[in-house]
Order: sequence, then C-alpha cells, then structure tokens
Amino acid sequence: MNAKNHSADLARFISASPSSFHAAYEVAERLEKSGYVRQVEEEAWDASPGGHVVVRGGAVIAWWVPENVDQLSFSIVGAHTDSPSFKVKPNPQSTTEGYEQVNVEAYGGLLANSWLNRDLEVAGKLYTKTGEHLVRTGPIMAIPQLAIHLDRSAREGVSLNQQQHLHPIFSVDGASLMEYLAQKAGAQGEVLGYDLVAADTQAPTNVGPNGEFFAAGRQDNLLSVHAGLVALEQHGASSGSVAVFAAFDHEEIGSGTPTGAAGPILETVLRRTAAALGAESEEDLQRAFARSSCLSADCGHAVHPNYQEKHDPAHRPILGGGPLLKHNANQAYMTDGWGTALWRTVCEEVGVPTQDFVSRNDVPCGSTIGPLTATRLGIRTIDVGAPLLSMHSVRELSHVDDAYSLSKAIAAYWNHS
Repeated sequence: MNAKNHSADLARFISASPSSFHAAYEVAERLEKSGYVRQVEEEAWDASPGGHVVVRGGAVIAWWVPENVDQLSFSIVGAHTDSPSFKVKPNPQSTTEGYEQVNVEAYGGLLANSWLNRDLEVAGKLYTKTGEHLVRTGPIMAIPQLAIHLDRSAREGVSLNQQQHLHPIFSVDGASLMEYLAQKAGAQGEVLGYDLVAADTQAPTNVGPNGEFFAAGRQDNLLSVHAGLVALEQHGASSGSVAVFAAFDHEEIGSGTPTGAAGPILETVLRRTAAALGAESEEDLQRAFARSSCLSADCGHAVHPNYQEKHDPAHRPILGGGPLLKHNANQAYMTDGWGTALWRTVCEEVGVPTQDFVSRNDVPCGSTIGPLTATRLGIRTIDVGAPLLSMHSVRELSHVDDAYSLSKAIAAYWNHS
C-alpha cells in the first residue's frame, strides 16, 4: 500500500462510519475477513495464537497473540471512534411553523457554525424486541442559516444559541422520524430505544493540484482508527509482545463510560487475555504491565497560516511534515523522554518523518485517551497523531502522507515491541 491507496481506503472507511457503532462494526468486519476471530464477552476467553476482536457498543478492541510468548507484555495502540456531533434527544421530533424538526443536543466540542447548510444524515443503533439494528438514513435533514437580509450583523460574526438555532428540519409532510428509521433499518416492531447522532454526508475528497490534502468529516479520530486498523491487518509477528488495538467510544465527552478509555473495557481485555495465557496472580499481571507500553493516537493541530499567532513560535508542525509527537508539561499528553526515544526509533526504522507539537503557553491544549490509560493501568504511554486543520469542524483537512506515515509508524511500533 502507498499513500494514495491508503487515502482511498481511508475515504471508504470514513464513508462507512457515520457513527461510532458503524466504525466499530467496520473494524471488526475487516479484521474478521483478515482471519481474526470474534470474541463474545459472555463466553470463555480465547487467547490462542492469532487474531481476536471484541465489540462493545461503539468500541472495538483487537489483539494479536504471537506463537511464542516468553515474557508476557502488551503493545497497545489506542484511538477513539466518536467525533463531535449532535445526538438525538429522547423525544426525537417536534413541529414548528409546519416544519418537522429533529430534536438534538450537542455532543462534544463541535464548531457549531460549520454544521450550517450541510446535508446531514441520522445514524447509529435502534433497539427493538427483535434485537439491535444499525441504521443510517443518508441525507435527511439540514440546519439552514438565517439569510443575510434578516440579520445584517451576520457579516461581523454569527452567534448561535444551541437550543434555538441548531435545530435541524427534515420534513413538511408530517413524516415520522422513528418510522422512517425503522424502515431504513429493516426493524420489525416498535423502536424501544436508540442511540443516534447526526453526520455530514459529503463524501471525502482529495484537494490540491496533486491531491495532497484530504478533506473529510470525522477525521478526529477515524484517521487514527483507520491507521491502526491497516497496521493490524498487516501485523503477523510470530513472537514477542501481544499487539493490542483499542478504539474507544466517548472520548469527546470525557471517556467516563463502560466503552470509554476511563472505563474498564481495556483493562478487562488485558486481564482476561493474561489469564488465558497463564498469568496466575496479580503479581504476574503487574509484571506484564511493567513490560508494556501504549501509543495514544489522536489527531493534533497543524500551524494555521491565517492564525500563526495561535501556535508556539518554536514548534510549527505543518500538514505533510509527518505524524506529531505531542508534549505537555502538565501531562495533558503523556509523552516523556523515554517515549520520545521510542517513537523516534520506530519512525526512523521505517523512514517516517515526525514533528513535535507543543501548545503556546497561553493556549491550553486538548485532551486525549493517553492520560486516562496511563493513570488507570500504570502503563507507559506516548501521545502521537496526524496533524489537522479545522479540527472539530464538520469537515477537517489533513495530508495524505501523514495518514499513511502514521499507519507505518504504528506497524513499526508493534514490530519493534
């Protein structure tokens, strides 16, 4: 695979993943086609040599067990499947001035103005008496912006009230959203529950004279999920550490859920895998954790040429300059000197350039799953990721070389470990 092919595959993956549930399904589906075996949590744990994958809601964790495990350790890559969006409320529909509207609330730190005038779909999961059903509608609703003639001050900036102004319209014919969703999902009977989000339907595309930029929604953080997936599809080390890929849900709202990085899902997988591989005590497990490491892969900020003053003057990562190694003195990122040395070693092994990211002292940085994983498990953790522009917008911009390089570096990390 080269950067162009990787970009095309990333476009397909993002298009197939309008919700975290769809992303987790896509990861598991692809790994199963590569020979991975689906693990059911209620059944006895399988840690036989080869690949295994478990899905819980919008999270997915996969692990590759080598033929020979002399000293148990885990080489973990973490990412997250969710992105800023709107979530459908319990009462999903209301009527205003003859318009049927979808009742939503903001999920995560979205840039609200970027969602105006977009062709949006509803996607996620329905629950009926017959089971769970993945669903997506295709373009079904929009949030129209107020015309300039009705708000002459809009040229100076748009102020949006989340309750009043971010209320999508989807019909003037009295259509029922739930009935439409059930029909799209092929679900029989009444919809008893749901977890549904909005997603932009514009297809990913390459931008630039040579197509070097990649424009798409949900790159934060499906770009990293895809990079880990592709690296794992190609992984087949016969000895060494157990390679683990953890794509969590709910990072954008703090990760404090059963499928988030602050929850128990990764620790559960590691403990059950260790026990199945012969770890007989807590001492055995803690020794394994002490030999383990984790790459937290989440997108970071490239220098914005129109807002240069927002970036640290001595650290100027750009699109196309390689994956970021993310640093923060207050440990919002977990990278330390040891992690820096490991990351630079694996990047050098595969000829991948890397860039250092540090925020300005007066501009706080974002958060990742790295500190949560490190704090919960005590495993050494390094924060990395591809640089982006327009992060948390409905449509973000990256570089095709950075996405490909991140996947190569992740593969090198697993092989090195």
